[in-house]
Formats: sequence, structure tokens, C-alpha cells
Amino acid sequence: MCGTSTTNDLGLTDKNSGCACGGHSHEQSDVQVHDQTAGPVIREHYQVNGMTCGHCVSSVTEVLSGLEGVQSVSVDLNAGGTSRVMVVSSKPIPAETVRAAISEAGYDLLTAD
Repeated sequence: MCGTSTTNDLGLTDKNSGCACGGHSHEQSDVQVHDQTAGPVIREHYQVNGMTCGHCVSSVTEVLSGLEGVQSVSVDLNAGGTSRVMVVSSKPIPAETVRAAISEAGYDLLTAD
């Protein structure tokens, strides 16, 4: 199915606004994924290259949110530069797992803080 995609317009954004950055504001994204339960809370920070807009933030947030144990993902977008991503989880997540997820979304993990 390469080259074929279907999208459903939810009416949340102007689909004609494009996404070459500079046409809209860049804000932080805080997404709560799972209900937090009692137990350990681990916060890991990562530096990610290649994100330029809110769609990029959504893509990274979605793949990281799908990892087992992830409770929330927060992205501080630096359009065209190095963005900072914080992952809150209930258990340690190997850096290689995070790297693979970010790579799957189409971006580069530079370092884990």
C-alpha cells in the first residue's frame, strides 16, 4: 500500500494551512496517555532532530505513547532544530526502544539527557 493513504478530516485544523513551518505557532504538547497509578514514576528526557511543526510533535507523541509503561509524553518543539521530549513512565524504557520508535516516526534521536 505504499503511496496510498486515507485521512479523515476532523476539522481540528485548517487543512489548507500547509506545514512548512512559519505559518502557525509552535507550542508545547502535553499528552496524558494512561491513568497514572501508584508506583514508580520515571522521567526521561531526549533530544530529537527533524521536527518542524505540530504534526511532527503528534507523530512522535503517538509512537512513544504506544510503548508499554508510558504514562505521558511532553514535547518542547524547536522547529528545525533540536526539540526536547520528556517521557514519563512506570518502568524504565531502554534507550534503543525509544530510538526505534522515534526513527519509525521519521525523526532522529540525538541523545538521552
